[in-house]
Amino acid sequence: MKTYKAHYVSPAGANPVNGTFEFESEYNAGSKKNATDARIRMLEEFGNDALSWQIDSIELVSGADDASEYFQPQLDFREPKKVRKRRTFERGRI
Repeated sequence: MKTYKAHYVSPAGANPVNGTFEFESEYNAGSKKNATDARIRMLEEFGNDALSWQIDSIELVSGADDASEYFQPQLDFREPKKVRKRRTFERGRI
């Protein structure tokens, strides 16, 4: 599952609330199922206060600790190529 970050906003009123929270979903960002997962996670975390809140944006959290994005660096132990030196004068001319 991928980790996403969602930004929420409460309706304009006496005490406006906004912030972010993280959730996990197996669906792509921007899909309806991903937005549903974000909404469910928001209601689990904040309870009845979050019923009138709206989710503005959902973005993928890119973490270095993600195992799917890890790659092994390649080291090159070959001998360096020998570069042929160019002559500084033209042959045949004195």
